Amino acid sequence: MIELKKITNENFKECIKLSAGEGSDKFVAPNTISIAQAYVVQENDTCTPFPFAIYNDEEMVGFIQLAYYREDQEESIDEPIYEVWRFMIDEKFQGKGYGRAALLEGIKFAKTYPMGTANKLYLSYVPGNEKASSLYESVGFRANGEVEDGEIIMVYDMR
Repeated sequence: MIELKKITNENFKECIKLSAGEGSDKFVAPNTISIAQAYVVQENDTCTPFPFAIYNDEEMVGFIQLAYYREDQEESIDEPIYEVWRFMIDEKFQGKGYGRAALLEGIKFAKTYPMGTANKLYLSYVPGNEKASSLYESVGFRANGEVEDGEIIMVYDMR
């Protein structure tokens, strides 16, 4: 059973050892960078990050980081939004359905509106990452025609 658990002193080292596999660095940042960025944005009130380890039963299989943005934190938005900021499944656990289940858990978490309501959940992916694109579409994300920093933007309607 897939569940999201907070990053703690006890699971931090295991989380930063996870890797999506050789060549994955062109698609997703290392978890150390993601966790460090979570601290920086939180300290600077740029957004509210939610970093989680992904577990299948008691075994860590991946990492997901969501974020919440208010209009006063992000000038390009006109309403609050949630975002899947980072997402990865360790190479040893890919192809077993954990990614889809974890993404659905991330959507379920966002729909609890822990920082306030929002109508949309965003994410982006690097062109050429067809596995990611297919996975995101399979759970209801749709490309909105925008590209930011070379990444394709997708939106999930949370209404």
